[in-house]
Amino acid sequence: MGNEPLTGSSARCITKNEEQSCGRGTSPQNITVILPAYNEEVSIGSIVILSKYYADHVIVVDDGSSDRTAALARKAGAEVIVHETNTGKGGALKTGFAAAEGADIIVTLDSDGQHNPGEIPKLVAPILKGEADMVNGSRYLNGHSTDTPAYRRIGQTILDRATIMNSGIKITDSQSGFRAFAASTKDLFRFNAQGMAIESEMLADAGKAGLHIAEVEIGVRYDVDCSTVNPIKHGLGVLVMVLKDVEFNRPLYYLTIPGMFFGIGGLFMGAKFLQDFSVGKSLFFGPTMLMILLIVVGSFMALTGILLHSMSAILRESRAS
Repeated sequence: MGNEPLTGSSARCITKNEEQSCGRGTSPQNITVILPAYNEEVSIGSIVILSKYYADHVIVVDDGSSDRTAALARKAGAEVIVHETNTGKGGALKTGFAAAEGADIIVTLDSDGQHNPGEIPKLVAPILKGEADMVNGSRYLNGHSTDTPAYRRIGQTILDRATIMNSGIKITDSQSGFRAFAASTKDLFRFNAQGMAIESEMLADAGKAGLHIAEVEIGVRYDVDCSTVNPIKHGLGVLVMVLKDVEFNRPLYYLTIPGMFFGIGGLFMGAKFLQDFSVGKSLFFGPTMLMILLIVVGSFMALTGILLHSMSAILRESRAS
């Protein structure tokens, strides 16, 4: 497939059942690129022009920019939707997905130049072949490269582990903004997360929906990262959001299992105290209170996790019906 555009009669539309055509014959796939942008006047023009070479339609969502992002995106040929105030990346993506009417495949990438639009064909290929509903562009599919800053490697590993626990999807780059989606998935995402936590939230939604997800390796440029957000603050914010999501989506992991460990630890201490007491040894106030605390807190966490698990199962069934 190389770097040729994936529009035109050579593109074949296949459903998840590879033996069944989706009925569009040899008509072209409509590939729509969504670019959430906030004060990206330096790079937005070139990203739009490059994206147009590989897509039928480019939508730029100017999320409250104070510079010329919107004007330059229009001049480059994009459809531009302007938010009067900054709503965050989740809000920008929500607007873009809603505007992507008629798209067969939706591609998202960052507007700051970190991603190479020339890799769009690589991302949409698994969807065109019917092998995936969603494709994640991964910077780390073959491990962290040595030129990746150390703080990014550490933070990324923590966020990946938390996202995997929440979504149930084994992914190597949970924070990638370079992704492709089959049009059938566009209404599955909540777009509730603030800031950059949207990447993890979308994976959680994809996991709950049972989407087939593939990963392809992508390149990235760190020399154009113009983010004004402190990376430590950003990472902690994403982690807190993921853990909150885990609390409801996977309460057995987040509450019940730790609660059982606390409770068992307390019971073990209690058995040891009873053994000591039976042979005439004294009980000390501190360890005894710790034992009681572990049993009470552990029991509460375990029961709360079970209740939340039951509630989330009921909600999922009600939504499905």
